Amino acid sequence: MFCENETNEPLLFDTNKSAGKYYKDGFHEYLVKDNKNAINPEQRGTKAAFYNLLTVPAGGKIELKLSLRAGPQKISWNDFDSVFDSRIQEADAFYADLSINNHNSEHREVQRQALAGMIWSKQFYHYDVYHWLNGDPAQPHPPEQRKQGRNKNWQHLHANEILTMPDTWEFPWFASWDLALQCIPLAQIDAQFAKNQLLTITGERYMDLDGEIPAYEWAFSEANPPVYAWAGWKVFEIDRDQQKNHGDLKFLERLFHKLLLNFSWWVNRKDQDNRNLFQGGFLGLDNIGIFDRRDSNPGGGLLDQADATSWMAMYCLNLMRIALELALHNSSYEDIAIKFFEHFLGIAEATHNLGGKGVGLWNEEEQFFFSVLHGPDGQATPIKAQTLVGLMPLLAVEVIDTKTWQRLPEFNKRVQWYQKYRPDLCNLVSAWQTPSQDGHRLLSLLDTKQISAVLQCMLDESSFLSAYGIRAVSKQLAHSPYSLCLDNHLLTLDYQPGESTSNLFGGNSNWRGPIWFPINYLIIESLRKFHDFYGHDLLLEFPSDSGHKLPLNEIANQLSKRLGKLFLKDESGERACFGHYKKFQHDPHFQDHLFFHEYFHGDTGRGCGASHQTGWTALIAALL
Repeated sequence: MFCENETNEPLLFDTNKSAGKYYKDGFHEYLVKDNKNAINPEQRGTKAAFYNLLTVPAGGKIELKLSLRAGPQKISWNDFDSVFDSRIQEADAFYADLSINNHNSEHREVQRQALAGMIWSKQFYHYDVYHWLNGDPAQPHPPEQRKQGRNKNWQHLHANEILTMPDTWEFPWFASWDLALQCIPLAQIDAQFAKNQLLTITGERYMDLDGEIPAYEWAFSEANPPVYAWAGWKVFEIDRDQQKNHGDLKFLERLFHKLLLNFSWWVNRKDQDNRNLFQGGFLGLDNIGIFDRRDSNPGGGLLDQADATSWMAMYCLNLMRIALELALHNSSYEDIAIKFFEHFLGIAEATHNLGGKGVGLWNEEEQFFFSVLHGPDGQATPIKAQTLVGLMPLLAVEVIDTKTWQRLPEFNKRVQWYQKYRPDLCNLVSAWQTPSQDGHRLLSLLDTKQISAVLQCMLDESSFLSAYGIRAVSKQLAHSPYSLCLDNHLLTLDYQPGESTSNLFGGNSNWRGPIWFPINYLIIESLRKFHDFYGHDLLLEFPSDSGHKLPLNEIANQLSKRLGKLFLKDESGERACFGHYKKFQHDPHFQDHLFFHEYFHGDTGRGCGASHQTGWTALIAALL
């Protein structure tokens, strides 16, 4: 069947104007409405589809073979099966090579499906905001109210390329922090594509003039977590290891300069009182707050967010790490590395209220980090709900090896200045003035005591630790919900391990109990960094109160295994991600074909949310 890729203007706009007889809805008209005149009888057009009417016998099968060839060639089917088989063998060889260090066949199969899902999630994405708002000159003029609608201030944005999507079925548009995290598994199979994705989304056709990176199609001006520097460094490392060279410094430098603009946007727009404490909004964690963090806070207050502030501390360390790498090849980058080092110290000081200028985010009584709500009357109220928000400071960690310190004299000199003149900060930000036995230096928002306290809470199976990873909120909230009265309204946050029961952010995703891969992956990364510094000098109970102590890298391994249990078969041959769906669990046509869900039930591991969102859930490939 053939038609043209032209809008059916008479039907859509009730006009007499004709763009062509065979419109783009021709297949629908032909098949559903039996309109035989909707497709071109000459079998020509810019849009084509195959129509096969088949009867499949009970218990039988019908096989269709398709060959696409250029020009009026005579088609021979003699080599079809051999060509098809060779393509399968090539794909098998490709994935076998990727999994060369993983000898577990079940692990390799999960990894392969996750990475194949990433390839499937590529999609051509075209969004020209200017023409969307102002209309196509060849089409009827759009309604005036469109110019006052969403993304009206993003008229420079012109997307016109292949991008990686969270899910081409249910979320067929880019989401900026999803895309950054997706670049990690993508780099395992195509590092150049991953690098291009990061450069594209931070390029001039996407990033606003003030440095803001668009969040996602529905609202570009929402703030997503600033994870691009982290993702860029990870992709750089993966690519460097694959190529076995110094790495793509040109890519790193190009991305770094773009992110300088974005970092300035965060500092100037999301630190309202210039206190090094940040207010990012919902930050991709949807309904994790006790109220909707996208809008103005109840009573007109100001919320100092533990997660936004931690993301920014992490951003400082990520950019510092990139600058140090570039400085090894160009000493002029030492100055900017020092800038991010100092900015990190400023955030650390504010987080702990070292200067006594207000209320810090660390709560000594609870031994946990909390966001703080400042009311119009000046009263500061910590939001004492144990959620991922309070675990985010763990992500702000970086370890620098001794060779890097020694090769950068200006940076080293500035660090020594702080050791002499600001010993208060030296004692606050872990123990970076004292190298480890291996000569490593640690920069972290937490000192050793705080690391132990926060991890004891996180690794408690009655709190955050599930059999399948780290929950978004503590399970303690199931029997002791957190409540807060604001503007004469009683707000409550409880434990919801599966689908959301609140309508915050539309109610179509839930950060109040389920397991989400992005934060789990980042926590595991942080634990490995902490281990690089502490080694076996820091042992913690896993799970908490079990009496079984492990070094942090082994705790990271155990968390990875728990996430793997979502997809791997248990002793009874069932997979947690399939939940109670017996068809998927036991039918041989279904049981080995996985869904990489948006998030997972906090108690059972059942897949929730978008069922085809390989997206960041494909991080399981990197963990396996």
